[in-house]
Parts: sequence; C-alpha cells; structure tokens
Amino acid sequence: VYDLLLEEYPDAHCELEFDDPFQLAVSTILSAQTTDVRVNMVTPELFRRYPDVKSLASSIQNDVENIIRSTGFFRNKAKNIIGFAQGVEAEHQGEVPSTMAELSALPGVGRKTANVILGNAFGIDEGVVVDTHVKRLSTLLKFTKEKTPERIERDLISIFPNEYWTMLSHLLIWHGRRVCDARKPRCGACAVSHLCPSSRI
Repeated sequence: VYDLLLEEYPDAHCELEFDDPFQLAVSTILSAQTTDVRVNMVTPELFRRYPDVKSLASSIQNDVENIIRSTGFFRNKAKNIIGFAQGVEAEHQGEVPSTMAELSALPGVGRKTANVILGNAFGIDEGVVVDTHVKRLSTLLKFTKEKTPERIERDLISIFPNEYWTMLSHLLIWHGRRVCDARKPRCGACAVSHLCPSSRI
C-alpha cells in the first residue's frame, strides 16, 4: 500500500506553508478544526506582524485574534500560539525544541502537533500524525480497529518501519483529499483499491 501510494504521490508533503519550525508549529496549532488552505490564508499576515518567537510571545491576544479569526476557535487558538511562543522563549531561549517530550510540554502542543513539527521541520520520524484522513483510511484499509488517535498511531507504528512514519501520514492525507473522499470515495481511480478490504469495486 505504502509503495503504491508513494508511486501515486511522490511529492506528497505537509500542505501548511512554513519557513521554519516556529512557523510550522504556529500553523499546526491553527489548523485544528479547519483546513490547511484556510490557515495558509491567514499566516502571511500573522508572520508579517509577528515574524519570530519573541514578537509573538509579547503580542496582545486581541490583535492576534483579529488576524486568525477566520480559522475558527480563534480565542483559544490565539491563547495557545501566544502561550506556545512564551514557553519557547522562556524555556528554550527562543528556539523551538526538537524532542517529543519538550514539545509536548509546551502550551497548545499535543502529540499530533509535536509529530507534525518533528517530522516536517526536523526530519525526525517520532510517530505517525493521525488526522481525520489518516484515521478514516487506516480503518478502511483495516490497518486498525481502534477509534482513538493514540491507539491508531500505535497500530500504524507496529505495521510500518519508522522511516516511513512521516511520509505515511502525508500519503494517506493526500489520498484522502484527492481520491478516497469520505462522502464519495472514487474507488475506480484508487491505486490501492485491489488491496483495500473496503473497496466498492
């Protein structure tokens, strides 16, 4: 499955736009319950106003809320990204850390966000990012029977070698967005339909 999807999407990558670990972390926190496209619409202005950890850490929450309003849950997200920046500034001399333990200890960062940062900003395969697409496709492909992201990730980690983990989530997300649509899966156009127990063909 992995090889066939890689053949189909050799350029699969994180679709959040970022220049450094700080920008990716902020964008990932903002991406909760919204699309990468929507996040990419607000981050140019956000990073123009707050280009680094220090400036975001000392920002006024209301100003940040106004910029990110369209991403939804903007009060909570503003609090989280400012808290994240303050944590990085206070605990890590303004440098986004590159370990699961240190990242997970920062405000607004759970395991999924930490996996995104580690895999895409630092090239470290610490785990598999489980978003809605990864969850749905892992279930359809019978990689897992679990329902929670943590348990699904555990199953995927046990199946795939660790150097596949970051790319695996990209491949499943790209396939979920482009072919295996939740409402109308295009099984006829699917590169892995012959291996998929849920195929409608």
